[in-house]
Amino acid sequence: MQPKKSLGQNFLRDEKVLEKIIRSADLQLNDNVLEIGSGEGALTKELMKNIGKIICIEKDDALAKNLQTQYKDNEKVEIINDDILEINLSELIEKNNFQKYKIVANIPYYITSPIIRLFLETAYPPTEMFLMVQREVAERMSATAGQMSILSVSVQYYAQAEILFEVDRKCFWPVPEVDSAVIHIKPLTQPQPSHPYKGGSDPKTKDFFCLVKAGFSAKRKTLVNNLAASLQLDKKTTEEKLQKIGFAPTVRAQELSVADWKKLADLLHSKS
Repeated sequence: MQPKKSLGQNFLRDEKVLEKIIRSADLQLNDNVLEIGSGEGALTKELMKNIGKIICIEKDDALAKNLQTQYKDNEKVEIINDDILEINLSELIEKNNFQKYKIVANIPYYITSPIIRLFLETAYPPTEMFLMVQREVAERMSATAGQMSILSVSVQYYAQAEILFEVDRKCFWPVPEVDSAVIHIKPLTQPQPSHPYKGGSDPKTKDFFCLVKAGFSAKRKTLVNNLAASLQLDKKTTEEKLQKIGFAPTVRAQELSVADWKKLADLLHSKS
């Protein structure tokens, strides 16, 4: 079947990489797994050998139909022909008693950020995610203070992110223009208050991300200038708050860790 560029379809064809993904996920026979973008089913075939049940979500009609035919008599596998970003995720999880599950997937690169946000902010986050993503995106998600971005802060606010291994572009068909990486994302033991993907956030979380977005609003400017301009804050007061968490007025947004952003958010909303 000819891959569709509009859906970001690049099919993994390297069996050794498939084996590494399965080993990394450390799947048990009672595990539930959700796979996004199952494609030709190469990863699906390996996953179903090691788990209790798998739900595969595939947007492409033809690919989904092929998978449904292939697994029509297999009670361990459910194929859903739909867009992961349009599904009522909470309803799907409740219906299948999937409150504890892992995500193992080679996700479409053009919707990587929305997919990760969906699962980190849902009422039923996965216990772990093992995702094949563009290598550059994996590096941004797992970045440390000094190289942070809105994406890395967004992911690390909810979870720990670690690159497990890189994957050469030649392992896919058709060969994409970028190399890939498998990243392990593990939601925090005590996660932030969760909320539906399209239903808005709790006030504290919303204020936190408004602050972060303002801090990164202009890459060439200092954090103080960005915050003062975007949030109409007093520049001198903001400088004083930054000094309280150990940063000079010349600091830039990428230098702050998630913990620093939390401290700054608390200070900016305090009256002292």
